Amino acid sequence: MIDRSDHLSRSAPPPIDPRVNDIRQGWSLRDLWHHSIPRRWIRMLALLGLFGLFSVVLSGSLQQNQDADVAHDEVTGFPPTRQTQQKTHDPTIIRVGDEYYLYNVGEHMLIHTAPSMAGPWKHIGKVLDANSVIPKGDRAAPWAPTVIVVDGTYYCYYSVSKAGCRDSAIGVATSDSPGPGGWHDHGAIIQTGTGKGSDVEPYTISNAIDPSTLITPDGQAYLTYGSYWQGIYQIPLAEDLISPMSTTEPDARHLAWEPKSMALPNRLANTICGDPTGPHAIEGAFISYHDGWYYLWYSHGFCCNLNEKNLPPPGSEYSIRVGRSKSARGPFVDKSGKDLVEGGGEIVYGSNGETYAPGGQGVLRDGDNDVLYYHYLNKTVGIAFSDAYLGFNPLKYVNGWPVAQA
Repeated sequence: MIDRSDHLSRSAPPPIDPRVNDIRQGWSLRDLWHHSIPRRWIRMLALLGLFGLFSVVLSGSLQQNQDADVAHDEVTGFPPTRQTQQKTHDPTIIRVGDEYYLYNVGEHMLIHTAPSMAGPWKHIGKVLDANSVIPKGDRAAPWAPTVIVVDGTYYCYYSVSKAGCRDSAIGVATSDSPGPGGWHDHGAIIQTGTGKGSDVEPYTISNAIDPSTLITPDGQAYLTYGSYWQGIYQIPLAEDLISPMSTTEPDARHLAWEPKSMALPNRLANTICGDPTGPHAIEGAFISYHDGWYYLWYSHGFCCNLNEKNLPPPGSEYSIRVGRSKSARGPFVDKSGKDLVEGGGEIVYGSNGETYAPGGQGVLRDGDNDVLYYHYLNKTVGIAFSDAYLGFNPLKYVNGWPVAQA
């Protein structure tokens, strides 16, 4: 499979009470003195008493801190993000040799490089030299790029759309290098809303944004996509990786959905701009592989154009969720066995501390470890689209389920 990448608080011990008795003899320190016990013994006994009391205080302090940690875990369940101070939105990261490449939303899709995930990240250019050739949506700033490399060719899948509408398309550009310059824009692979092929199901009920491409060990490539409306779908790609296997019979699989509307619909909603049944807030799919399991990651909840004075109810903002399957084609289920199409999903990472509404995630296989990366907001800085930062956490797997680590 090709991924997106080939205190302890110590208080001073209380003073020793001279009335403390020697347990074995029933003598006080004053008695010991009067019986001519050598002073060094008295000092030694005093120090032993000091050490014992200090141990009690230290043990109590440790227990209090442990209890506080447990309480913290019970409240959020998540470790703090590993910060990068890099502004980004909908990131994708690959590693080429000892260099990390970050691609994200921006004019013609921005490219940054860094010597490590933590940065420092340096802007080196853009994927496209001009607007996308697809004649719809925000052509100047394509959304949610995802990059893979196959046989020395780099593929950047991207989406063009208009916020809140599903008149969208997923396109692809290719290059012999991960850096700027030399990218060829091949245009649309699939379209929804309007355009060629948009009248074929599931393009009639889905939204062609947030692409993620997976190649299985047998060489078959799959494009996973979707946002709101009927959720997340997957289709097989042709061998060229820049077109669907079939334009008339896409062999689509429905992989995940939020069946419940999470808010009232816009009164002007229609089948193209706004869902008349209300917002089904699920998007940003990404598939990774680990030890015999395929993991479908997605972002659940509200992420963008947030109002600081009217934030979503706690728990309905962006969070990162996952399901797993033995097949790249699903069905994907959570720990309880609930299908993601029926609203299942395990929350792997969510708001905690200064980290708010993490999402737009991917998983990078970095050496022998998996790393979960994403964008997030810090409410003390701002909640505008442009305020999002890049964050990441290593993953460990417990009984086959990924857990974010500090």
